[in-house]
Amino acid sequence: MSFTTLFFDLDDTLYPSDNGLWAAIRERMNEYMLTRLQIPADQVPLLRRHYFETYGTTLRGLMTHYAVDADDFLAFVHDLPVESIVRPDPELRPLLMSLPQPKFIFTNADTRHARRVLNVLNLNGCFEQIIDVNAMNFFCKPDPHAYRTALALARESDARCCVYLDDSTRNLAPAHQMGFFTVLVGSLAHDGVPADHAADRSIRSLHELPAAVPELWRAPFQSETPQDE
Repeated sequence: MSFTTLFFDLDDTLYPSDNGLWAAIRERMNEYMLTRLQIPADQVPLLRRHYFETYGTTLRGLMTHYAVDADDFLAFVHDLPVESIVRPDPELRPLLMSLPQPKFIFTNADTRHARRVLNVLNLNGCFEQIIDVNAMNFFCKPDPHAYRTALALARESDARCCVYLDDSTRNLAPAHQMGFFTVLVGSLAHDGVPADHAADRSIRSLHELPAAVPELWRAPFQSETPQDE
């Protein structure tokens, strides 16, 4: 079967996970819970982890239990000097543009953060659309509803024709069960789910994609120029 649509996670997938951005975002979440919600410091890390494991994201847990405004939370936790943390990869853009399929960013972050990261990485114009936390109505990965939303927004009716790339086995597992062809990217750490239960292929970085999944370059069509809507 030819692959017709590609979905890419954003953070720790398009750039190396050891650059510190995601760790900085987690610290901003802790700070928000401590300063804005007055949650005791010794409870913040445990509560954040509990919400992440229960609801898919800390934000959804805080929205459920504290009526947190999503825009305020997202603006606070992403208020970071992305330009000084993320480094552009000059080889990544031509690699992505060589893929003939339509490509989508599929992220639990918001579009504003995604655009900042894509701009720093010089990847503007590589993707058809950013499918973000708002587009998913806050039903974030790994909630199956998020993957069904992504398929609908990509106008894709068959998950078996789609490839999904992510650094988290926890996020890959539902997609794998739904029929997506899944690729684990990064440190290959098993994020609560064994890799063989979540990923069809595993790569250390996107640079290994041509060798790991050469069939991606055998699609029977060429896509139109993406617009990053």
